[in-house]
Amino acid sequence: MIMKTDLYPSAIEAIGNTPLVDLARITRNEDGHILAKLEYFNPGFSKKDRIARQIIADAEASGELTVGQTVVELTSGNTGTGLAIVCGIKGYPFVAVMSKGNSVERARMMSALGAEVVLVDQLPASVPGQVSGGDLELVERETQRIVKERDAFRADQFQLKSNFRAHYLNTGPEIIRQCGGRIDLFCDFAGTGGSYAGCTAAFKDHNPAIKCFIVEPEGAAILAGQPVTYPNHRIQGGGYVMSQLPMLNSAQIDGYLQVSDRQAVEMARRLAGEEGIFAGFSSGANVAAALELLKTSFKGKTAVVLICDSGLKYLSTDLWE
Repeated sequence: MIMKTDLYPSAIEAIGNTPLVDLARITRNEDGHILAKLEYFNPGFSKKDRIARQIIADAEASGELTVGQTVVELTSGNTGTGLAIVCGIKGYPFVAVMSKGNSVERARMMSALGAEVVLVDQLPASVPGQVSGGDLELVERETQRIVKERDAFRADQFQLKSNFRAHYLNTGPEIIRQCGGRIDLFCDFAGTGGSYAGCTAAFKDHNPAIKCFIVEPEGAAILAGQPVTYPNHRIQGGGYVMSQLPMLNSAQIDGYLQVSDRQAVEMARRLAGEEGIFAGFSSGANVAAALELLKTSFKGKTAVVLICDSGLKYLSTDLWE
């Protein structure tokens, strides 16, 4: 596990060991607790900094990434921001490929951090701010083209085991240490599935009785085996109607939860107004799902969620209108 000291040689060492906060105001009328891991304390303001660091470190160690080689990855913005930070510090050119449906703040941040940002048009029927599975397929095609054209290293967050390792080796153990191992439930919005898989594996190693639930957008709960009726949901970073997320282990999934756009937005606003936690759509979805669980047979239990990223990345959306 990477531990923080008082002086870091670069911002890469500032990744991780983020605060864990008791959402006592959100749960004041409930029987139970929700503990929130504030991942926007990472330099790139999201949990994806962790996987960016791990992907590059593992690729260097294996020899898959060579000195000066270009790194390319598709992103909704958070992984790209993390990679822009890590690659910039280590001297690798980085190309971020992103749908125009994602918030503009993310593209601007990646560009400011030195990334080359390639924005891909959405499908004609798609809505800005609502990236569909079809939109993501277009981004994937463009990513593959650029990788081939530039003989680049693909920092494939959907496929590389480094994604899982980042959370299994660091995020999960940090949470266990911070709360003294007193965890009953874990809820996590599935994007690549890496944070869910890594944290869940760490939690169940610690205590197999901990129940872990995947959170998906209402109307796009394909992992739960439901038909897709609302592909253009507003919860950026997941629910892209991808039928396979190779990092997920069905034996470590205790259930599936669905959250509507309205629930995610309302909870993100409550987090800001009541807890002073300025977060995005998926963070709102995670807390909303955990709160619903505390109203069931899990009354009196302690749930853990990740606050995936900062609300600053959504100022151009209607999240804060």
